[in-house]
Amino acid sequence: MILRSVTIFFVAMISATALIAQSKAEKKVADVVESLRKAMIDGNKTELENLVSDKLSYGHSGGNIDDKAEFINKLVTGISDFVTMELTEQTISISGKTAIVRHKLSAATNDAGKPGEVHLLVMMVWQKQGGHWKLLARQAVKPT
Repeated sequence: MILRSVTIFFVAMISATALIAQSKAEKKVADVVESLRKAMIDGNKTELENLVSDKLSYGHSGGNIDDKAEFINKLVTGISDFVTMELTEQTISISGKTAIVRHKLSAATNDAGKPGEVHLLVMMVWQKQGGHWKLLARQAVKPT
């Protein structure tokens, strides 16, 4: 009976540790998503370069796909200008060194000096590279 109780206790502790670790990993991913959101609003080239993978595939809701250089250039030059950006209903799923993040994005824009508004559903794929989470891929679609 005592052996059974001890075994149950250790199984419970291992399960609790796994849940805490998952929560910590999800928090780190949420933090880099927030850092990316801020860097996109600010057009912060250095921060953007640090947050995205060299192999970035950034899909826009209109079908265009940018690589890392195109993505950063558009934000730094104001071709793509986010004045505000709100992310809601975010979910994070982690498997090893890969995280899938989904959320709704609502933003005020000023692309190339033209004010606008966007409402998108976004999926991001983050990959842990050298101990840091990097945006590997992103695809946006317009809600139906």
